[in-house]
Amino acid sequence: MLIDKIRSGEKLSFGQQLKLTAQLSWPAMMAQLSSMMMQYIDAAMVGHLGADPSAAVGLVSTSLWLFWGICSAVTMGFSVQVAHSIGASDHARGRRILRQSIVACFLFSLVVAVVGAAIAWPLPHWLGGKENICPDASIYFLVFVLALPLFTMNYLGGGMLRCSGNMKVPGGLNVMMCVLDVIFNFLLIFPTREIDLAGMHLTLPGAGLGVLGAALGTAGAEIITAALMMYFLCFRQDGLAIAKVKEPSNFKPTMDVLRKALKVSAPMTLEHVVICGAQIAVTVIVAPLGVMAIAANAFAVTAESLCYMPGYGISEAATTLVGQSYGAKRQDLAKRFGYITTGMGMLTMSIMGVVMYIFAADVMALMSPVKDIIDLGAGALRIEAFAEPMFAASIVAYGVMIGVGDTVLPAVMNFSSIWLVRVPLAAWLAPTMGLMGVWLAMCIELCFRGAIFLWRLISGAWLKKGL
Repeated sequence: MLIDKIRSGEKLSFGQQLKLTAQLSWPAMMAQLSSMMMQYIDAAMVGHLGADPSAAVGLVSTSLWLFWGICSAVTMGFSVQVAHSIGASDHARGRRILRQSIVACFLFSLVVAVVGAAIAWPLPHWLGGKENICPDASIYFLVFVLALPLFTMNYLGGGMLRCSGNMKVPGGLNVMMCVLDVIFNFLLIFPTREIDLAGMHLTLPGAGLGVLGAALGTAGAEIITAALMMYFLCFRQDGLAIAKVKEPSNFKPTMDVLRKALKVSAPMTLEHVVICGAQIAVTVIVAPLGVMAIAANAFAVTAESLCYMPGYGISEAATTLVGQSYGAKRQDLAKRFGYITTGMGMLTMSIMGVVMYIFAADVMALMSPVKDIIDLGAGALRIEAFAEPMFAASIVAYGVMIGVGDTVLPAVMNFSSIWLVRVPLAAWLAPTMGLMGVWLAMCIELCFRGAIFLWRLISGAWLKKGL
C-alpha cells in the first residue's frame, strides 16, 4: 500500500502523494456526507411536523454540538498519538494508547453527560425559546446527552481507525448509520398511517413520538454504529487489535499518555467550547427574530453542511497523512501533504458552493414545506456560498496542524475569529437586516479565518510546534 511508504522511508512522487490523498479522502468524505445526510433526514422529517417542532430542534442544536464536540476533541488527543506511533512502526505503543484511551474517554464523557442532563430542562429557556417549544427542545437535548458515553466510543473508534489509515470501515459504517437513521426515524417520528402506493392500500406502522422519536432514532443508529466501530478496531484492525495480541492489558491511563493527550485535546476542547459558545450567542441573536427565523437558521446550517462536510473528510485524511509523516520524522513530506490536502479541500468546497448557490431553494424545500422558511433559508445559503473556499482553507489546514499535535495557536485563531468578527457583526447587522445580516457576518468571518490559516500553513511554523 502507498501509505506504507511513509513508514518505510521510501520516496513518494507528487503523483503518488495526490493518489494517496485521494484514496484516504474519498472514504472520509463519504463518511462525513453520510453524517450530513443524517442531519438532513432529521431536519426533513421533523420539518414536516410543522414550524414549532423544527424550532425546538433548532434551538438546542448548537448546544448539542458543544457537548458532542467536547467529547470528540478529547478522543483526538489519543488518536494523534496513535498516528505518530504507527508512523514510527511502534504498534505496541499504539495498542497501549488505545487501551488507555477507552477508559479515559468513557469516564470523561460520563461526566459531560451528567452535566448535560442537569441543564436539559432550563437550557431552552436560557436560550430565549418560547414556552410552546421549550418542552420538546429539552427532551431532544436530554436524549442525546444521556447517550454521550456511547457516542464517544463511536468518535474514538472512527478516529483511531482513520489515523491508522483505515478509511473504508468508518466510511462504510457511517453510511450504514445513515440508513438505520432513516428506518428508525420513519418508525418513531410519525404515527401509524394509511397510504396508497401503485393501487395498493398499505398501513405504515409508527410510534408517533414526534421530536422525541427523532432523537431516539438518531441515537439508536449511532449506538449500533459505535458498537461495530469498536469491534473492528479492537478485534480486526491490523496492528491495533488489542484482542488479537497477547501482551499486558493494562487499561489504566498513564501520566505520559494523558499529558500528551491533554496537550492536543485541551486547546481543541477549549476552542470548541468557545466557538460553540459563540454559536449559541448567535442563536440568542436569532431567537428574537421569531420562530420562522429560528427554524430557517437551523435548516440552513444543516443544508450548508452539504458544502463543508467534504472539507472535514479531507481534513481527516490530512491529519492521518501528516501525522504518520511526522511520526516517521519526514517533515518535508508532512508539509507537502499539508499543501496538497488544503488545495484539494478548497477546490472541492468551491464546487459545492456553486451547487449550493444554484439549488439553495430546492434544498430548503426538502426540509420544510413552509414558504417563509424556504425563502429565508435559501437567501442565507446563497450568502454563505461565497465563503466556502476560505472556509475549506481553515478546516483542512486545521486538520494538517492537528496531525503534528499543534493545536494551541490554531485553537486561538479559530475562537478569536468567531468571537471578534462574527458575533459583533451579527449583533450589529441582525436588527436591520434580520437573518440575512447574521449570515453575512458569518460569511465575512469565514473568509477572514481562512486567510489567517493559509498564512500559518504557508509559514511552516506549525511543524515546529508538534508533539
